[in-house]
Amino acid sequence: MTQSIQSSTTTGTTNHNSVVGNSSAILGKDDFLKMLIMQLKYQDPLNPLNGTEFAAQLAQFSSVEQLTNIKTNLSQFMNTNVALASSINNALAPTFIGKTVRASTNAFTYTGTGSVELGYTISAPVEQVLIKVYDSNGTIVKVLKGSTKNGENTIEWNGKTDSGEQAPSGRYTVTIEAIGSDGQRIDVPAFIYGKITGVRFKSDGTVFVLNGVEVLLGDIVEIKEE
Repeated sequence: MTQSIQSSTTTGTTNHNSVVGNSSAILGKDDFLKMLIMQLKYQDPLNPLNGTEFAAQLAQFSSVEQLTNIKTNLSQFMNTNVALASSINNALAPTFIGKTVRASTNAFTYTGTGSVELGYTISAPVEQVLIKVYDSNGTIVKVLKGSTKNGENTIEWNGKTDSGEQAPSGRYTVTIEAIGSDGQRIDVPAFIYGKITGVRFKSDGTVFVLNGVEVLLGDIVEIKEE
């Protein structure tokens, strides 16, 4: 009799481990229920599960189920909010077309004619500011000297290279290098000014076309009055 009971207990332990082994890293309510049923099925008849302990396990199961339902509801609520926000952004995006904005990006597309307005903000005393314009190959085509005054500064690049030639149309980037009083270089974030000429609805979000470059709504820090 004792051997038969021990055999059942061993089988129960094996099956219980199998259930746990096949579960995910986080136990859900179904896993919890399977474990509880398995425990009842393979309990020792001579030493059955204590009633108080069983009630506690049922309470734990109820708590797990409630937490799972809360998580599901929160997830659905968040997905609904994201979809709603995306719909609002898509509806309002076309109203930005034609607006002159300031965007926190250092990339732009030069058309080969005219000038590009660049900007930066100085927040500490500096001795010198250099604006470096790079082509798509990473080669410096123009170095401009900017204002060192605190606050927002702007400068126009007329499309001329350091050699005096007209830069071709293409994609360019700009860096702002400020030199402090101690001679140390201070990297300053660049801004691009221009008109939004288009809106593109992409799978990963809505983007605006500014000076031929795609910028996110979060990159637009100012809309200027015409």
